Amino acid sequence: MEYTTLGRTGLRVSVAGLGCGGFSRLGLGTGKSEGDAIAIIREAVDLGVNLFDTAAAYGTEPVLGKALAGIPRDKVVICTKAPFGISNPDSRPERAVASLDRSLQELGTDYIDVYQLHGIAPRAYDHALDALAPALLREREKGKFRWLGITETSPNDPEHQMVQRAARDGVWDVAMVAFHMMHQNARAAVFPLTRQYRVGTLLMFAVRNIFSRPERLAATMRELAADGLLPQALADNPDPLGFLVHQGGASSVIDAAYRFVRHEPGVDVVLFGTGDSEHLRSNIASILKPPLPAADRDRLGALFGHLVGVGLDAPHLSRAGRVTNG
Repeated sequence: MEYTTLGRTGLRVSVAGLGCGGFSRLGLGTGKSEGDAIAIIREAVDLGVNLFDTAAAYGTEPVLGKALAGIPRDKVVICTKAPFGISNPDSRPERAVASLDRSLQELGTDYIDVYQLHGIAPRAYDHALDALAPALLREREKGKFRWLGITETSPNDPEHQMVQRAARDGVWDVAMVAFHMMHQNARAAVFPLTRQYRVGTLLMFAVRNIFSRPERLAATMRELAADGLLPQALADNPDPLGFLVHQGGASSVIDAAYRFVRHEPGVDVVLFGTGDSEHLRSNIASILKPPLPAADRDRLGALFGHLVGVGLDAPHLSRAGRVTNG
């Protein structure tokens, strides 16, 4: 495993972080048992992963707490989130504090390393900054958590408006941001700011269904070509990202996706979710590989660098997401 420093927090964290939510929820979302989920977490620890990201909304805090029991507390970095964001932008500060207290209990820990506000839309940011953050920072003084973070609601804020404000405000030590091969605008919109202000970054959405499901990728290519955003030749190609897989390049599209984000300046930790041991190992292996060849990265930029909001949708949605020429 490789380790890095998470922004100004000073925390030494693995470059691969295990996400405990998403569609898998450590396998619990696909029918696996609590024991299976615990085994995945412990295998990740054995492989050197020391950062784990969960949330009150995921329902995986108790499982994570059980899996990490017995491991010296200073050997792991626990991140969780208060369930306030786009669906409830006017949440009361006392409810955020109550959620923090519940998370501590569910996780079975005396403190949380990074406590985050979950999915804050641009319209909710003033409330998060002026009402919720001060209340939470008072709880930090009591030792309940170490660093304050914020996460964007990517499908509803594809241009990263919220994080662009948050990076400058000096309140948020860590930010969770979406970035992948076909949604690259954080390169210009976010990472220069987080690097300047030393805000740690947790990278989400490296591999959504657009890359793990060939039929989703093909449908997306057709939609984008029909909208005039991509060449028709890509829509007609049965393997539109096949150029990434070659000797000296990536071993698969998913391998390419992880390597693309991992080596982007400004990315600290690449989050991934899984409930499968083989996927756990292969994802970590990809994150630890060298960067993609420069020619492949340049081609990805030329083909997709103008797209915004592609591949941020949930599986039940039919379209790729909002795209614009930028």
